[in-house]
Amino acid sequence: MAARGPGLSRALGASPCPAWRRAHWGPKGHLKPEYNAVVIGAGHNGLVAAAYLQRLGVDTAVFERRPVIGGAAVTEEIIPGFKFSRASYLLSLLRPQIYTDLELKKHGLKVHLRDPYSFTPMLEEGLGNKVPRSLLLGMDMAENQKQIAQFSRKDAQAFPKYEAFMNRMALAIEPLLDAAPVDTEAFHRGSLLQRLQALSKLKPLLQAGRVLGAQLPQYYQVLTAPITKVLDQWFESEPLKATLATDAVIGAMTSPHTPGSGYVLLHHVMGGLEGVQGAWGYVQGGMGALSEAIMSSAMAHGASVFTEKTVTKVLVSNEGRAQGVVLQDGSEVRSRVVLSNASPQATFLKLTPQEWLPKEFVERISQLDTKSPVTKINVAVDRLPDFLAAPNAPGGQPRPHHQCSIHLNCEDTLLLHQAFQDAVDGLPSHRPMIELCIPSALDPTLAPPGCHVISLFTQYTPYTLAGGKVWDEQERSAYADKVFDCIEAYAPGFKSSVVGRDILTPPDLERIFGLPGGNIFHCAMTLDQLYFARPVPLHSSYRCPLRGLYLCGSGAHPGGGVMGAAGRNAAQVVFRDLKSM
Repeated sequence: MAARGPGLSRALGASPCPAWRRAHWGPKGHLKPEYNAVVIGAGHNGLVAAAYLQRLGVDTAVFERRPVIGGAAVTEEIIPGFKFSRASYLLSLLRPQIYTDLELKKHGLKVHLRDPYSFTPMLEEGLGNKVPRSLLLGMDMAENQKQIAQFSRKDAQAFPKYEAFMNRMALAIEPLLDAAPVDTEAFHRGSLLQRLQALSKLKPLLQAGRVLGAQLPQYYQVLTAPITKVLDQWFESEPLKATLATDAVIGAMTSPHTPGSGYVLLHHVMGGLEGVQGAWGYVQGGMGALSEAIMSSAMAHGASVFTEKTVTKVLVSNEGRAQGVVLQDGSEVRSRVVLSNASPQATFLKLTPQEWLPKEFVERISQLDTKSPVTKINVAVDRLPDFLAAPNAPGGQPRPHHQCSIHLNCEDTLLLHQAFQDAVDGLPSHRPMIELCIPSALDPTLAPPGCHVISLFTQYTPYTLAGGKVWDEQERSAYADKVFDCIEAYAPGFKSSVVGRDILTPPDLERIFGLPGGNIFHCAMTLDQLYFARPVPLHSSYRCPLRGLYLCGSGAHPGGGVMGAAGRNAAQVVFRDLKSM
């Protein structure tokens, strides 16, 4: 577990609060005219930031435009009796110190670990009565090697070394997630104290270099090369390479042949649950239960969280400092600082008065890459899918592969590239990449008895369709039908099991959840938009050109995923700044 920042650690155990931190303490849920801090958006990062600030004695209010909290980490009953993790659907990346600091288990968080975690069935014709092959991967290395040996004994032998290689890289990178990037502006132009503070931020970078050691060039290649090039150096079997490559392109408008796709893979192997590195799981009650636990922790210490309160503008003082927000009903809420969990585009192009931002900064924000390939389809079914490669048990009880991320149309990296190429041409993929998850296989509270909820994370679907077409109901349904036809080929009878469905194309994800371009990371997780440069160069420390305004969502370092690191890191920076005011 990474250590807390020194200021954060000391303050959590600090005694008497300064007067400004004791001010405006009032009943939860009662809107006051002034707070020490206001957070725009009750996504999980915004809630994490609020929880940390409130624990530190900073009177904090959160304003959410939707009637439910959680942002993309939300549970919604779209179809009566069926509870969906409507957008994000798996948990692994949430930083372990957040579990501990916010006492999330005490506040009701329960997670179901998945083991095995990945299932890739094959479409193999002409086998007669033989069952098609499949690749099932989990925590048991010996069993993994047995599974991989179906396709290549050489790959089975190489797999433990590959896992050790990737785990070492994750170990090196993880400390960078838990602190603000080096403030290069302060390093070059700040006071001596500011320069020394900026220099101290180099420690995680130096630690990473020490962990990687002599293998640094090989690890550098993982970050910069196409993931196909990296995987080709380790393996020869396409089912294994394609299964691994899905984590390098998921949520990203990139092909396995795109340089830099390796970082997205690394981003998805850095997590863990219950002390198990690399583990993924389902939240009991859906992803909204995680957001509820974070909110409960924040409110237990006095934070206020308001839903259906849309922020329309950041208030700016005559001296050029953020001093609160304006709500849709015209009311003003004053604060010493404002944190935005909204995307950089919404924060700086819509909510912040443009005259207070440098033109060059605004231009850079407007040029951020937000392309998204994702259409999320939530499906209610009256029985489990019955895969040809792993037939269902008598009685229809879930088998191990039902708890996995089930990869369809993923037998070959060429299939993934072809699906990507369709989207480049403005077309939904003819044979889309599908990650199918059945959380109710481990959490039966999500669906009526005998029924299940299914999450389909599919790509590639462009935001703008070719030929002047738009994502209307006809186009949505045509694409969903295509996805269902693909599933039917692997699991005959799937289509007849469907009770209802909820189709979210990139424009829908943008409209409902505020994800620019439908991008689940707020902006692409490419090397030119990471660390020092997230969201843009010289503004990667959660601060922005408008004093008192901070970014605390996925558009800030370290980026997307249900991680909470951006919220926690931003709270640390804000608290330090408040102490110096």
